[in-house]
Amino acid sequence: MLKVGLTGGIAAGKSVVGEMFIGLGAHLVQADRIAHELMRPGEAVYNEVVRHFGREILNRDLSINRAKLAEAAFGSDESNRASRVQDLNRIVHPAVIRSQEEWMHAVALQDPKGVAIVEAALLLEAGAGKRFDRLIVVTCTAEQRVVRFAARQKIDLETARSEVVRRMAAQLPDEEKIKAADFVIDNSGSLESTREEVHSIWNRLRSEAG
Repeated sequence: MLKVGLTGGIAAGKSVVGEMFIGLGAHLVQADRIAHELMRPGEAVYNEVVRHFGREILNRDLSINRAKLAEAAFGSDESNRASRVQDLNRIVHPAVIRSQEEWMHAVALQDPKGVAIVEAALLLEAGAGKRFDRLIVVTCTAEQRVVRFAARQKIDLETARSEVVRRMAAQLPDEEKIKAADFVIDNSGSLESTREEVHSIWNRLRSEAG
């Protein structure tokens, strides 16, 4: 089985690309969904996140409010931002990586010649790049990130721009991600253009997996 990492900066279009790969026959899991599961009340990651960031990040039903957690980690106080983000990553990343490994092991048993893709925004930042046979990086223009993030979050462009800049500060720049990539998908054009790139890469991945 071929293990593939799929990554890229915020709002680059990783999920769109991931859906295209699924349509071609890939197995795919999203690191963000794993993190959601691990942050459910009662889970060890949940308990540690709440202990570290305080009960102010909780909703009334005691679930973690993702927006409040993001504000606590990426908030406007730049002096402590790096350490807060590192603390959050230290709590969440190891558990997410363990879950990814378990998932890939299960896929390998089910489909020994398949392609298993892990979609993760902070794949390289978490030091997980070497766990994969191939790495795909999705890119787009800086302004497209802002427009897409604004549409996704239903916020105005200026608020979106500020939030994108803030979150990108915790991520490696595209130039660094591209250096580590086996394949780069330019998602700044039409969906059809992106689909053609995905199809071309898929043929190579299937060939390697088989």
